[in-house]
Amino acid sequence: MSVRDLIPWGRNDGNQAPSLYRDSDRDPFLALHREVNRLFDDVFRGFGSALPSVGATSAFGAGWPNIEISDSDKEIKVTAEVAGLEEKDIEILLNDGVLTLKGQKNSETENKQFSERFYGRFERRIPLGVDVEEDKVEALFKNGVLTVTLPKTEKAQSQLKRIAIKT
Repeated sequence: MSVRDLIPWGRNDGNQAPSLYRDSDRDPFLALHREVNRLFDDVFRGFGSALPSVGATSAFGAGWPNIEISDSDKEIKVTAEVAGLEEKDIEILLNDGVLTLKGQKNSETENKQFSERFYGRFERRIPLGVDVEEDKVEALFKNGVLTVTLPKTEKAQSQLKRIAIKT
């Protein structure tokens, strides 16, 4: 018994040269099917669960609203661009070390044939990773920009360790 007899593909009756391909790879339709599946997987992989489906409540992409997070020794600051929304349309929650921004932009259509405006709901969850003083959290909304300031606890500030860079 040779080593070739142990390989599940490429086995033959001895009259043909051994093949490196499995039988399913020889079928051009099956190969085309695999390539099309791979293409769709590659294209839609970046969308995650944010792809709008028929009847979905959100027409926004996964990144709406755009946020910026800055972390200093004393506080974490989260800034979100929520243009077109009002303060009453936004909800901010802090639970178990996760900051949640929720909101909804309502449609004000006038029987238009075409509109490039987006309407719907959004929710962004931001894990903070440090303890914050929940009673001192502040939120400011001005000109379509929401800024949430989360002061760190004394314990979180004392756990900060500076690492020296060696040359």
